Amino acid sequence: MEKLNTCTSNIVSENISKIKELFPNCVTEGKDSNGNTTLKVNFETLKQELSDDVIKNSEKYEFTWPGKNESIRLANQPTENTLRPCKEESVNWDTTQNLYIEGDNLEVLKILRDAYFKKIKLIYIDPPYNTGKDFIYKDNYAKNEKEHLRETNQVDDNGNRLVQNKETNGRFHTDWLNMMYPRLKLARDLLTDDGVIFISIDEHEVHNLRKLCDEIFGEENFITIFAVENNPKGRKNNAFVSESYEHCLVYTKNKQYIKSKLVEKKLKKYFNGIQIGSDKRQVLKDKYGEFRQSKRQVCGANNSNALAMNSNSDRCFVIYYNKVKNKMELLDEYEEKKDQYITSERGKFLLLHGYTRYACSNLKTGRPSIPLYSREKIYNLFFENSLYFKNDGTIYEKDREIKKQINSFIPNKKYGLDLMTESATSKMDKLFEVKGVFSNTKALDFIKILLELMFSNNFTILDFFSGSATTAHAVMQLNAEDGGNRKFIMVQLPESCNEKSEAFKAGYKNICEIGKERIRRAGKKIIEETGKTDLDIGFRVLKLDTSNMKKTHYLPKEYNLSLIKNNKLYENIKEDRTPEDLLIQSMLKIGIFLSSPIKEEFLENKRFFNVNNDELICYFDDNLTDDLVEKILDKHKNLKYLVTRDSAVDDNTLINVDPLVKIYNPNLKWEVI
Repeated sequence: MEKLNTCTSNIVSENISKIKELFPNCVTEGKDSNGNTTLKVNFETLKQELSDDVIKNSEKYEFTWPGKNESIRLANQPTENTLRPCKEESVNWDTTQNLYIEGDNLEVLKILRDAYFKKIKLIYIDPPYNTGKDFIYKDNYAKNEKEHLRETNQVDDNGNRLVQNKETNGRFHTDWLNMMYPRLKLARDLLTDDGVIFISIDEHEVHNLRKLCDEIFGEENFITIFAVENNPKGRKNNAFVSESYEHCLVYTKNKQYIKSKLVEKKLKKYFNGIQIGSDKRQVLKDKYGEFRQSKRQVCGANNSNALAMNSNSDRCFVIYYNKVKNKMELLDEYEEKKDQYITSERGKFLLLHGYTRYACSNLKTGRPSIPLYSREKIYNLFFENSLYFKNDGTIYEKDREIKKQINSFIPNKKYGLDLMTESATSKMDKLFEVKGVFSNTKALDFIKILLELMFSNNFTILDFFSGSATTAHAVMQLNAEDGGNRKFIMVQLPESCNEKSEAFKAGYKNICEIGKERIRRAGKKIIEETGKTDLDIGFRVLKLDTSNMKKTHYLPKEYNLSLIKNNKLYENIKEDRTPEDLLIQSMLKIGIFLSSPIKEEFLENKRFFNVNNDELICYFDDNLTDDLVEKILDKHKNLKYLVTRDSAVDDNTLINVDPLVKIYNPNLKWEVI
């Protein structure tokens, strides 16, 4: 039996352990500030291991700003905060696989890291653009106990968690970078190896965001920057140029794990009856699969290939091909003096034995030209079965990538897609039956495009600047259209609505209330329009809060008999916390998805939680007897984890249970909270 660690993983310790695996001579034991033994890195030795040419001066290319080191430290700093379930605001709690999390996204990302490390396939965020009028998160780097609690409750000294970052601020770009860096650093940890992150931004910070992402994700993992035409009329607030589009940066976790280019998986998706990326070239098939005739003509009559008389004689040759035998020969049949191809004796022989002759010529003059590629290249293509021999005397490459790449410029209205912010806002008004409930929301069709770019329709999407929850809406809508099983995790700070706003007048006190209500209304509308009642339109609501655990480190003068029962501290869990609160915390620490199925079970009138079909069983009532433990082990023989309340187990039970576990399930991990 072990004590369940209620603090998130220590990223610094994890990194040191990785260094030790590679360079054990660079890691030694030391003492931390509390006198505990810990691992320390000898950086001078590490420098020698990594390179003989160590940079010894400050003249090096790097992207830096005031506060960058603190941002890195903030991302690595563990948190004892947790998430608490809120069933009354959820929809279909027992069956849904979707999550809506209220709280500061920096703290939430840290909490999610243990359970969702390398589990998220797609991340989309629409962070503050730093226009001088919007708001950014205010992060504290050094906190005492009181400040820590205040930040956890997501307010500053004046009761605000977000602050306006005006252009007159001397740290205008710095504050924005300090906000973004730790969040993106943690987001990378959550991505699968083949995962992709999409980040919407405008011209104010696109240059800094690109540098930031190059450092965090690696510039080699940059995919593209989409230009999304969301305002065809153009914004009128620029004195020189009226911008009509926004940017969307695309990075992958590791490009080598991407199966191919970011392309549509199948040409089956329709918006308003018009196929995205449609290709009118005929789809052909050979024994190796489907292909199309490429635009690259290898041999035949055209106007683009160089004339034979102006070329190296090694590039002047004729191709013979036998379709029945699938054999090819390249023959030298060019006579330089006559500037023409002749049929050699070998060529005549091949023609008599079922070969077809392919020679290159200028389409207008008929003069000889050369094939597109060298002999070696053509032979390589032939052996790869990548040449398409046509009966009209031409040879083309086979294009096996029959999927159409999406262009980096995504125009409004093309393919029937409505990308306009103005239209998206109007649709929100219609959905809520309130005008102006949320301005500048993202277009539903744009998010659907990003979802369609993935090679699967069964994965988890994270949006930790969820705003009005457009991403959640798009996931449900697309699942209804193509039968997918995409799941969403929305994270949003409960930013207060202005009391003069239409949203506040309509009864919505903060942005989270708007986002949750949008998901409810959108889900109901999708079912009404499609008639599909098996869609997952639900979501589990969880809210960021301080740790479930009381302070357990007391000074000697603070101890008294009321703290002790059965020779140990009586209770370490806060009075206002429920078994459901402890369940969520246990799932997070063990690494089980928060969307996993949870069932209540009863033995001897005692309540248990069974998570994900015997992956975890939790018991948080009092008086856990060895007889009850034996019944649990007998009923759940494949149980992986058992978590119980510390105060529920007395010394006698501990003595008797250990041999029971070894008999019934020696691989079981039993932890107390």
